[in-house]
Amino acid sequence: MTQRVGLLGWPVGHSISPAMHNAAFHMQAIDWAYTALPVPPEELQAEVTRLLDEGYRGFNVTVPHKQAVLELAQIAEVSPAVDAISAANTLTRLPGGSLRADNTDWEGFLSDLRMYRVALSGQTCLILGTGGSARAVRYALEQQGVAVVQVSRQPDRHAGQIGYDDLAQAAEGAGLIVNCTPLGLAPEIERSPWPKNVPFPPGAILYDLVYNPPVTRLMQQARAAGARVFGGLGMLVWQGALSYEIWTGQRPPLDIMFAAARQALSSASSET
Repeated sequence: MTQRVGLLGWPVGHSISPAMHNAAFHMQAIDWAYTALPVPPEELQAEVTRLLDEGYRGFNVTVPHKQAVLELAQIAEVSPAVDAISAANTLTRLPGGSLRADNTDWEGFLSDLRMYRVALSGQTCLILGTGGSARAVRYALEQQGVAVVQVSRQPDRHAGQIGYDDLAQAAEGAGLIVNCTPLGLAPEIERSPWPKNVPFPPGAILYDLVYNPPVTRLMQQARAAGARVFGGLGMLVWQGALSYEIWTGQRPPLDIMFAAARQALSSASSET
């Protein structure tokens, strides 16, 4: 019988996760299937209950559910990373029908930085955003001893963070800037979280978690200032590969997942 997993989010029609997971299942000749599962926030508990009753083995989780899923009645275990980050992107069915919550975002982010040979030692990082992905990125960087400054549009609501009015001064000392906001995501590709009146530090590295389009408005701004830039496709693949291994117990074919993700992204970009 086909083992089913899927992506919980709202919306999820843009996701390329089904393409990369199903390509890996096919390559390894295992009878699994991955589907996008659009779930409005107010229906999250009811839908997860229904999907588990239908036999689903696990879920990836994307916006806006990464923190909300921790309130599900089925959550019986949480990983140390989830406990620290207070957000989950991977749920795995346990014997008896309960769920374990994991977070593979932080490891996926670090894996992609290593692939690009980005040196973290001694760096100061600016994180744009405060959501579940931002929490995971902050956790990842702090595990590597990186000093982190987090930028919020509502800094008064978040202790230890700065507002965009203070961005220019903070950017001067930043070696790494990570965008964890959705600004610039298709179809609103002309949007950017970086204010036009703030110079982008030319010696910095920009990592934009947005992967569609492959080159965002923010990446264009950073390149024009002479910065190195990376999009978020690699992080998407790495975190998905880690989820795949948790669910199946098999090491995924990374080359197949990367190829399928790039193909799906290319097809999605040509349709917009």
